Amino acid sequence: MEEKKELKVIDIIDISKKLWAKKKLFAKTLPIAFVVSYLYILGFPRYYSTDIKLAPELGGTSMSSTLGSLASSFGFDLDNLQSNDAITPLLYPDLMEDNGFVTSLFNVRVKSKDGSINTTYHDYLKKHQKPIIWMVPIDWCKNLFKKGQKGEVGFIDPYNLSKDEDDVAGSIRDKIKIDFDKKTAVISISIKDQDALICKTIGDSVKTRLQEFITEYRTSKARTDYEYYLKLTMEAKQDYEKARQRYGSMADANTKVALRSLELKLEDMENDLQLRFNAYTTLNTQMQAAKAKVQERTPAFTVIKGASVPIKPTSPKRMIFVAFILLLTFAGTSFYILRRQ
Repeated sequence: MEEKKELKVIDIIDISKKLWAKKKLFAKTLPIAFVVSYLYILGFPRYYSTDIKLAPELGGTSMSSTLGSLASSFGFDLDNLQSNDAITPLLYPDLMEDNGFVTSLFNVRVKSKDGSINTTYHDYLKKHQKPIIWMVPIDWCKNLFKKGQKGEVGFIDPYNLSKDEDDVAGSIRDKIKIDFDKKTAVISISIKDQDALICKTIGDSVKTRLQEFITEYRTSKARTDYEYYLKLTMEAKQDYEKARQRYGSMADANTKVALRSLELKLEDMENDLQLRFNAYTTLNTQMQAAKAKVQERTPAFTVIKGASVPIKPTSPKRMIFVAFILLLTFAGTSFYILRRQ
């Protein structure tokens, strides 16, 4: 015998009638959900955001770059295999984990868009942040039991921060994100803040410090070599000048003396002078080559997208949040009505 399968048909019209019969319940739940959700999301401060796209100069020929792009699509990174650098671009986002890099932003001067705030970024994060409204009483109670803090000091040890300084550093890490795209080799810097102008200011500061870090790292060995050859060149130049003065003084003092021993001594001094001059010119050539190497190792940066002052806040999305809560309330009320019937 064939089993007869009963198909359950959902009657939309019947469901609509049942829900419409309980319209008074919706008239109660939806306004309450609207007011509560709006008051809730209103308590969150608004944030602005901006982003920067930066393309640093990378070593390698166009062919290797093409192969690298092709390999990255399969999950391989040829640049890491071919690069002699200890710090590859993939590690740039990890700079935000370093206290030294983060605390370098403490003394950046920031100014709000309306001009009411003009201070350091550290002071702005510590004293001028708008809190979540319902967290104010909780924070007030916490401050009652907090030990008195000493006044601000001019020097901050990045790797020995106090609790307050570590909190400020953590706030900076939450606001700033650095990302590197392996396929396009583009560095993206994203910044969010409660003030639009400060958002742009910090974005420019992070970009500048990232460029300085990359340049300093890429040229560190070349600069060390240049400073070494510069020191040797200056010493060789001083030795040459002293030897030339001695030779000149000896030659001037004995212009009318025709002694073979004196001639031999002058000849030895002349040979020594020539050796010192050769050493000086050789070191000067090496110093100039090291100087050119510094310039060669200095990377160029192309700003694909610069930081701009955002016009509209990006979060929280108040209307979207309220609409979502209303939709959720409608669905929950409908489920409650249909389940009871």
